[in-house]
Amino acid sequence: MAEAIAFDLAVELITKLSSFTLSQIGLWWNVKDDLDDLKSTVSTIKAVLLDAEERSVTSHRVKDWLEKLKDVLYDADHLLDDFSTEALRKDLLGGSKLTKEVRIFFSSSNQFAYSLKMGRQIKAIKARLTLIGSEAKMFNLVERDRPMETSFMTKKRHQTHSFKDNIIGRDDDKAALLKLMLEFESEENVYIIPIVGLGGLGKTALAQFVYNDEMVKNHFDLMMFVCVSDVFDVKIIVENIIKSATGQALNQKLEMDQLQSQLREKIGGKKYLLVLDDIWNEEWEEWVSLKELLVGGGKGSRIIVTTHSLRVAKITSKCQPYVLKGLSDDDAWSLFKEIVFEQRSINPTFVKIGKQILERCGGVPLVIRTIAGALSFKETEKEWSSFKDNELARISQNEGKILATLKLSYDHLPSHLKHCFAYCRLYPKDSKIHVQTLVQFWIAQGFVKQLNPSQSLEEIGFVYFKDLNERGFFQEVGERFSWEGLTCKMHGLMHDLAESVAGTESSIVDSNEIASKVGENCRHISIDPSLIVLFKGKKLRTLLHFPNERNRIMNDEIWDFIISNIDACVY
Repeated sequence: MAEAIAFDLAVELITKLSSFTLSQIGLWWNVKDDLDDLKSTVSTIKAVLLDAEERSVTSHRVKDWLEKLKDVLYDADHLLDDFSTEALRKDLLGGSKLTKEVRIFFSSSNQFAYSLKMGRQIKAIKARLTLIGSEAKMFNLVERDRPMETSFMTKKRHQTHSFKDNIIGRDDDKAALLKLMLEFESEENVYIIPIVGLGGLGKTALAQFVYNDEMVKNHFDLMMFVCVSDVFDVKIIVENIIKSATGQALNQKLEMDQLQSQLREKIGGKKYLLVLDDIWNEEWEEWVSLKELLVGGGKGSRIIVTTHSLRVAKITSKCQPYVLKGLSDDDAWSLFKEIVFEQRSINPTFVKIGKQILERCGGVPLVIRTIAGALSFKETEKEWSSFKDNELARISQNEGKILATLKLSYDHLPSHLKHCFAYCRLYPKDSKIHVQTLVQFWIAQGFVKQLNPSQSLEEIGFVYFKDLNERGFFQEVGERFSWEGLTCKMHGLMHDLAESVAGTESSIVDSNEIASKVGENCRHISIDPSLIVLFKGKKLRTLLHFPNERNRIMNDEIWDFIISNIDACVY
């Protein structure tokens, strides 16, 4: 999350630096040039942050550089808040301008001394930023000026295809979809069936499973399978549909009018099946522009859309989406067993450990396959136990395999939703989240932006929550239509993802060992009150206290600590 936060912090700092007026600065004459220099330095670094964001995915050095930058920007933000508060206090004093300045000069908080102190601190931060800026030259970062939300790293999935062998635990799902495919009579010639689920649940595999069924093949005149992925380009999609229909790549570059003509020729009047796999686009207008080209099919045509997002499902179809769930315990074990015990005898001890490991997989086939694949190379009970007790916890943080698909969902979020999601890392696993309280935390941290004056911050924050929920980041959301009293939970894997992207910035502190290990730059903690005094950090912005049987009363010593870390938002 460092890259998204760094960019937003830089934008916020430039805005704050631009907002100071000469009347606010007043006697702090030496601060004016320092503020201008700081603004220039931040602007220079901001220009390359979008490129750094993409590079950080594959470069640990760039990621570490962004972490250092973020830390300095936080300190600068805190300093400017201090400056703004002092400027506001000065402005609220009564009397004429001369009277104010005389009163301020001879007050207990001497403004000349304050001005010198501010100047030194701003210069120190500028020096740190200058050093970080010089380090950026080693990475050959390039300037980018397009908006953050359109510059995400467009990590491509491997192109999916329509061939897939029998899959475990999806017979009931297949049967339900076959009814919609073969028996359901729709008023529309082309009926669209969305399959929705978290990354790794097997949406593509299920679509392939249905696509290759013999009854399906005999039912439709024409069958096409296209992977859309994260770039929703109508022209490219049409080209790929034609390619799938004909089995041949286009031998020339055609204009959109020519492609439309060819597509109509291929599907016109035919009862076709089209699978549009892995759609991310949430813009209704873009979907309509594609749908208009596909409605010419014969009566009984079907389009299967696979997506991680309920919002995409709502955009693409009026029908109820088919929500894919995790595998049952029995099916999860069958899949695990098929991979791990394919070429070895089934040892009862391995079975016991394996089932304990499966409890952390959440029925997600991608996760089960990855872990089972790792265990299939381990030969001894000691190795299996070590994997369960040690390596499994680390692997759940490994973006390279288990979290890669879920991480892609996070990568596609706008930056403000990235902050909001990562903040949920502070909730203990499997805990009930009160949505209203969560939104208030987001507001307190400045994540919620009031771009529309007609909406309150709470209303906007609730929209943020709904956006994340529709993208599959929450589960067990209550049935209420308003946010008051609404609760939800996070899937264990989603919590792992939140922990991964939040990095060292936040932590759950529930033991003496963790309290002693958390770094001084940690800014958000969820902690047992009895451990607060062990925490070394001095830059807290959030301190959450979730009741449990070990919690003690918040005594004076604890409150003294909290007050000394006055940045903290305490709950």
